Amino acid sequence: MKFKDLVQYFQRLEATTSRLDMMSILADLYNKVEDPDEAAIISYLVLGEIHPPYIGLELGMSEKLIIRSIAMASGYDSTQVEKKLNEVGDIGNVAEFFISKKRQMTLFTRELDVKRVYDTLDKISRTTGEGSINDKIRLLASLLVDASGVEAKYIARIAEGIMRLGVADMTLLEALALKLGSREYKALLEEAYNMVPDIGYITRVVYQEGLDGVKKVDIKLGIPVRPMLAERVKSPEEAWEKTNGQLAADFKYDGERMQIHKDGDKVLIFSRRLENITYQFPDVVQVVRNHVKANQAIIEGEAIAIDKDTGEFRPFQDLMRRKRKYDIDKMIEEIPVTLRVFDIVYLEGENLMKKPFPERRKLLESIIEPSEEIKPSELIYPKDIKELWNFFLLSIENGCEGLVIKNAGPDSIYQAGARGWLWIKLKRDYRAELADTLDLVVIGALYGRGRKGGNLSSFLMAVYDQKEDIFKSVCKVGTGFKDEDIAYMNKILKPLLRDKKPARVETGMEPDYWVEPKIVLEIQAAEITLSPVHRAAYNIFQDGAGLALRFPRFTGRYRDDKAPEDATTEEELIEMFKKQRRYVE
Repeated sequence: MKFKDLVQYFQRLEATTSRLDMMSILADLYNKVEDPDEAAIISYLVLGEIHPPYIGLELGMSEKLIIRSIAMASGYDSTQVEKKLNEVGDIGNVAEFFISKKRQMTLFTRELDVKRVYDTLDKISRTTGEGSINDKIRLLASLLVDASGVEAKYIARIAEGIMRLGVADMTLLEALALKLGSREYKALLEEAYNMVPDIGYITRVVYQEGLDGVKKVDIKLGIPVRPMLAERVKSPEEAWEKTNGQLAADFKYDGERMQIHKDGDKVLIFSRRLENITYQFPDVVQVVRNHVKANQAIIEGEAIAIDKDTGEFRPFQDLMRRKRKYDIDKMIEEIPVTLRVFDIVYLEGENLMKKPFPERRKLLESIIEPSEEIKPSELIYPKDIKELWNFFLLSIENGCEGLVIKNAGPDSIYQAGARGWLWIKLKRDYRAELADTLDLVVIGALYGRGRKGGNLSSFLMAVYDQKEDIFKSVCKVGTGFKDEDIAYMNKILKPLLRDKKPARVETGMEPDYWVEPKIVLEIQAAEITLSPVHRAAYNIFQDGAGLALRFPRFTGRYRDDKAPEDATTEEELIEMFKKQRRYVE
């Protein structure tokens, strides 16, 4: 496929604000592509990716490097390109502007095709070592030289990793379901994607093996499984009711959730967002080698920062200082961690997801040689609510957030990528009546006044609607942000700002800028109220009204560990509002 033809689809996707139209456009695109490898490449490029996150290969092209590439290809000075970027805020539009007005013409140009664009970007991601910066700039410029203005727009955006098309992985799975013949196949595709979260791999399976191949997709050692998620409750009594008393209770730690793959001496560590974070935790790698007595296993655990003098747990913010590429040995000394493992999904070639939780737990405990550095999570099978209450209080006393309560019945399977009542969160802050903490997604930004004038300093926030795969507004938050937070937010939101409402966003508000749903913030609120403006739970409790947070406040916690689809869901918000109403009544 010629790249210019793919770009036409990009333009159509960017122009639409209808999710149904987006499905139709993507389905048409897949029907135009015959080669499985080319289809896989297109799936990556639509998301602004070259590789799935677990590969750990990124382009390494900062905004400044892309500016230099545009300058090199167009014949303009980098300062002119940077000035234009400061005016328009979108590196893609800047590339289109300057490449359309090239000052220098080459004697020989080659029309771009999709494979060449992908292969060049792939080469950029693999270029390392001395002189790699200049090599990356030259490689990107080689594409821009042969590109039209509109082709350059999307090449620059792919290089930045932000396509501004409003397409997510679940959107592509739905389009691939249409490729198979029916939207009803999305559930099977999602199940396969939960096992192997590589959109290119799933696309190839669809093209090469069809529905039968999708049904055969299974866990692959070295590729992270999408983690199981939990619903929330406000009391041990409610958790007991939800599980009919067939439950186990785990401490809920304030640490970094890890999925650890062991294959002989090879150990890989993945974050809850499926990113390869092995390099950050060489100490954990060694602990797993020494204390996990299995040749092949995939286990889940939580790495918690500890005080090296007292052994007590330290807060999550301290652990975040380990997120760096340099001075790792120094960080290991300053911020040691202990690993609490809580589940296992794969052992010696066998997929354990369909086994009940108690069986999985026994298998997990059988392969762990406990030490101060690693041990199974603190867990009980309570006989009654009183015992569950006491365990909840014990977790708080030990510096934890609360409990993860797990169904321990015969159907307590591991639901990869799913949020359901098999796992339930009971956190300390949820006990504060009418003052819940939520993880919300930024979907809009507004300029401040006075001292904050000229900066985007209040933000439109949303919950996630799992059924429709969209983000629905629930509040505007402007309090709780320090000056350094405002500066940081303006920096990280800059490439995500859009003039048009993203297709996966619903709200009755009109911010100064729309924001592509990427950033998750922890928000505290006094209560949940009805609102004619916000679209969460719209028309459910009252015609013409949705749910909104009253007196929302940023807690200071950036949830970088969460994808936008991992944020608080609309269903959770509805349940919280129902409980709040009962409490008030």
